Amino acid sequence: MDGDVMIAGFFPLYTLGIDLSNNAITKTAIFVWVDSYIMFIFKNYQLVLALAFAIEEINKNPELLHNLTLGFDIYDVYFEVWAALKNPFIWLFGKYKIPNYSCRRDSKSIAVLTGPLGITSARIGTLLELYRFPQFTFGPFDHALSDHKQFPALYQMAPKDTSIATAMVSLLLHFNWNWVGLLTSEDENGLWVLVKLKEEMVKNRVCIAYELVISSKTISQMFNLMKIYSQINKSSANVLMIYGDNESLLDLMMCYEQILIKGKVCLMNSHWDLTMRKNYFMLGSFHVPLIFSQHHADVSGFTDFIKAVNPSKYPEDFLLARLWFVSFNCSESKTDCVKWDNCLHDASLDWLPGNIFDRTMSGDSYHIYNAVYTVAQVLHEMLLHQTEVQTMGSSKETVSSPAQLHLFIKNIQFYNPAGDEIILDEKTKLEPEYDILNIWNFPEGLQLTVKVGKFSPYALHGNQLSLSEDMVEWAIGTTETPHSACSESCGPGFRTSPQEEKAACCFDCNLCPENEIANGTDMDQCVKCPDHQYANTQRTQCLLRAESFLDFGDPLGMALAFMALCFSMLTAVVLGMFVKHHDTAIVKANNRALSYILLISLIFCFLCSLLFLGRPNTVTCILQQIAFGIVFTMAVSTVLAKTFTVVLAFKATSPGRMMRWLLVSGAPNFIIPICTLIQVTLCGLWLGTSPPFVDTDAHSEHGHIIILCNKGSLTAFYCVLGYLGFLALSSFTMAFLARNLPDTFNEAKFLTFSMLVFCSVWLTFLPVYHSAKGKVMVAVEVFSILASGAGLLACIFAPKCYNILLMPNINSLHDFRDKRHSRRSKPS
Repeated sequence: MDGDVMIAGFFPLYTLGIDLSNNAITKTAIFVWVDSYIMFIFKNYQLVLALAFAIEEINKNPELLHNLTLGFDIYDVYFEVWAALKNPFIWLFGKYKIPNYSCRRDSKSIAVLTGPLGITSARIGTLLELYRFPQFTFGPFDHALSDHKQFPALYQMAPKDTSIATAMVSLLLHFNWNWVGLLTSEDENGLWVLVKLKEEMVKNRVCIAYELVISSKTISQMFNLMKIYSQINKSSANVLMIYGDNESLLDLMMCYEQILIKGKVCLMNSHWDLTMRKNYFMLGSFHVPLIFSQHHADVSGFTDFIKAVNPSKYPEDFLLARLWFVSFNCSESKTDCVKWDNCLHDASLDWLPGNIFDRTMSGDSYHIYNAVYTVAQVLHEMLLHQTEVQTMGSSKETVSSPAQLHLFIKNIQFYNPAGDEIILDEKTKLEPEYDILNIWNFPEGLQLTVKVGKFSPYALHGNQLSLSEDMVEWAIGTTETPHSACSESCGPGFRTSPQEEKAACCFDCNLCPENEIANGTDMDQCVKCPDHQYANTQRTQCLLRAESFLDFGDPLGMALAFMALCFSMLTAVVLGMFVKHHDTAIVKANNRALSYILLISLIFCFLCSLLFLGRPNTVTCILQQIAFGIVFTMAVSTVLAKTFTVVLAFKATSPGRMMRWLLVSGAPNFIIPICTLIQVTLCGLWLGTSPPFVDTDAHSEHGHIIILCNKGSLTAFYCVLGYLGFLALSSFTMAFLARNLPDTFNEAKFLTFSMLVFCSVWLTFLPVYHSAKGKVMVAVEVFSILASGAGLLACIFAPKCYNILLMPNINSLHDFRDKRHSRRSKPS
């Protein structure tokens, strides 16, 4: 198409092949055979139509290039190295192809379009850079082309895949795929994205099952193919992430389609040209591709433009004529001559199936569209600038040389007719959004590309990915979402345990320890419940602990309280009996006052056990230990005083002896206050240093939090208890030594037995007390108090009460003397 200013386009329109008459590819009309070895690619013809559409749209726009029209030249570009510069030489220097000599003195070309492969653009760019022609690449962004020192005249229309790693990993997280394989090309693009993918996967705890970096030079080698086959198919990972381009991985993917990928989900970075497949529906091997394609706006009018295209409208386009001949059987001739004898007059490209010719603008076509508008905008600004200069009388030039465009291209920024902002500066380009595409398969290779989701880096975190999962077609005959994990997820109540020398996604599931929970899946650590809560049996939640203490309402508490009251009342009855019979011999014997003190002490001993029942508080915690220590010290010291009295009474037989003096002076009565004062001192030191306090025990009893009294200083507690034991042992020793002293009212035997019971109770108490927990521990202490007190009461006072109530003749001193006198008067 001629114009005042020309744009040259180098497009891959042909490929090498072998013409097989019965080949399924020929039957589906994906290619047009030029001869036995050259095929015309239908799909790539859309690049030509996109260029023509953009130029016609600009030429019709009165606001752009008022007095200039755009035109274009289309050249095929060869991928082979030896032929890559053939057509660029023809475009630059004419048919003679002599460098730096051109027979085309009227050349009006001002910019060049190349692509879509980066290596092709690089080869052509090396030549174009010598003549400073602006070169616009319409393929995917290539990091190798971003070196402005090597390619100062090259501009990439596609944005960099800055969000592709985040987009792919977000899809993995959506489906809970954490065990995937990686396949990338061995070039700058593949190595760059590989680093980004690994960073994003580590951040989101996605593991790599295997990693393959493929070079296009080694794809055809059978050894490498078998190695890839082994790694992919033998791996338990059902998801394969692929990043590359047709140049490096297309041959490999065609091999995959035949023998390799069986039942794998493939995440790809672009809509690869896989039209070489023969029976996609039947094999179904490459069956679940999810494609991340850079999103672009819909260009209005492009589909209508394609519908209106026909050879009569563009008679100079022999490519369109060939496409028309094969698609609509217009002529059996393989020449370029147009014969309309058998053609339908209303035929249109819209009739072709979508898998053969796509009527919606592809990503590469959209970049061509933007590149043409970029050239138009740059020329427009140059013309405006020249108009300003001409008004000042400085210049009369109307069309600048190609080299002068660079001053305006670098800073160009505008909105295309579709509403997208076009920026060529790589530093200020916007991050791309991605459409997630899925291929629906039909018999005989027919397929439909469906948009099933979208990823936007500008959305709020957590809302960047939107996906219609019910629209995704999985494996043929399968409706369930594929699963890809090294280990099954650990459910609530379990924590993960890493497996040695394996990835972090490979783990075992272990039940959380007692009183710890895991309320999520795949938790590394269990969470310990607070002290006032406990873990349920499933280890999934913390439940509130019920308070536990020895309450008066508990059966055990009621029994102990009843025993304490009964023993205290019984002791009070004994005390009343002793007071009533205070003049009897058995009451007067062994110091009547000491008996009263002992009975009163025992009453308080029994009552102090009630302090251990009920909900503990600070006052009861202090009183129960102090009261226990002091009242039992009084009781035991009274027994010691009674024992000491017995010993003095039987040893003080000679007048003037010291023991007689001690007995007469009432020395045994001082034992009680002295011993009690020592215990009070110990208790005072206990309270002054580390007194008892209210404490909780959340570990001894499952599901309960035990409210108890902490002893505070265990040393002080055992000092009090040890001192009490010392007094009891001293009383036992003295009573034992005086047990055989002759006298009717000698109670040394009873005191010995009572101290033996007392010591036995408390010696048994120590190991049982330390092995008990919760209520039982308190009950053991209360029972020990009651048992030791009851032992003293029973062993000392039971015989005396028996004599008072049932043997009154023995209890009378007068009757006792008469009985002894009558016994002596009898003849022997």
